[in-house]
Amino acid sequence: MDNSSEQRDGRLGRRGFLGAAAIGAGALSIGGMTQPATAAPATKDHGDRFRCGADVAAAKGWKVFSGQRIGVITNPTGVVRDGLRSIVDVMVESGKVEIGGVFGPEHGFRGTAQAGEAEDTYVDERTGVTVYDAYGATIDKFAGYFATAQVDTVVFDIQDVGARFYTYIWTLYNAMAAAARTGKRFVVLDRPNPVGGQARGPVLKDGFTSGVGLDKIAQQHGMTAGELARFYNGEFMPRVAGRPVQDLAVVQVQGWSPGELFADTGAPWIMPSPNMPTPDTALLYPGLGMFEATNLSEGRGTTRPFELIGAPYVDYRWAQRLSGEQLPGVEFREAYFNPTFSKNEGKVCGGVQVHIADPQRVDAIRTATTMMTTLRDLYAEFDWRGDAGRWINLLTGSDRFLRMFAAGDSAAQIVAAWQPELRAIDRTRRQYLLYKR
Repeated sequence: MDNSSEQRDGRLGRRGFLGAAAIGAGALSIGGMTQPATAAPATKDHGDRFRCGADVAAAKGWKVFSGQRIGVITNPTGVVRDGLRSIVDVMVESGKVEIGGVFGPEHGFRGTAQAGEAEDTYVDERTGVTVYDAYGATIDKFAGYFATAQVDTVVFDIQDVGARFYTYIWTLYNAMAAAARTGKRFVVLDRPNPVGGQARGPVLKDGFTSGVGLDKIAQQHGMTAGELARFYNGEFMPRVAGRPVQDLAVVQVQGWSPGELFADTGAPWIMPSPNMPTPDTALLYPGLGMFEATNLSEGRGTTRPFELIGAPYVDYRWAQRLSGEQLPGVEFREAYFNPTFSKNEGKVCGGVQVHIADPQRVDAIRTATTMMTTLRDLYAEFDWRGDAGRWINLLTGSDRFLRMFAAGDSAAQIVAAWQPELRAIDRTRRQYLLYKR
């Protein structure tokens, strides 16, 4: 999703590929500010004003880790702005940080694996640091890794994309639970939420947990990784781990407001996963990722995944119908494509390309819901993947979407059904937010 709904049986080893706080714990600012950051004015040219948590920590000589042996959860997005180099490479070369191990999530530390895959545990050739395969790692497995790597502090630095079914935030969740149980310090080097700070969509319900949703957050959660960590610590860790992380710190982003999207930062986009090529992809993903659960191609095997959607049975009528819906922030173009892998591989698919007309007005989940209800009304061939719609239940966090869809309810009715729970979780999360909404 870009973690795939279905894990593949095979795993791609890096060597083969390359050929060889307590509840409500506060944010940490290396500059001394300990209160939540005030929103910066929106701008398209941040220049030197915008810095991620890793940049802030690096500028201070990594003093936040002084005297500690750390384990790092990161991937290709965990870079410092100066030179766009991996934080692990920079830390090792600095000689100021002792790294006991790196824990690679889905797609791996160096990013050599496709969706639903990981890099095997190996010794990194550049740094000599052991990299552990942490994709899908349970709490107990993380605890074992922490013991083997002999770490005092666990560090998380990954660019999230803001959707519940993107697996990195659940790597964060399980790692935090393991840190809480074993008494480790936990530090998040924060990065912006590329789709902004607004929560949208249904909240996960009991009985629908999975690797693409371990606990009760909204489908578009509207938080940075640092804010999520604080939310997890206050709301979930006492139940999951028996206690919260006692020492949780967040090195905050500077020069960014949750009212801004990633494109507003002026920073280069580094693909968080192979099928997340642009910030536009990320903006649509919290909704159009739901097409993973259908018999339509979600654009994997094309250069515009989660923007091109289609199937062999779809024709011009879908684009025509969607254009008449006048959904905010998006436009629909009739499109035809032939995926080179994944669903409908080698088949010409009719469908649409979703174009972003106004990024600030895009509601990806409402858009995807409308796309699906129009498909239902136009094409008898439309169907769900999985046993009796299992995947759409896991992606939306309950069986309500499927029930209402099957009953013929409109997109507006389906979207309205989750508004009360969305308002409730929005109230709950406020105490954990670091960046002013």
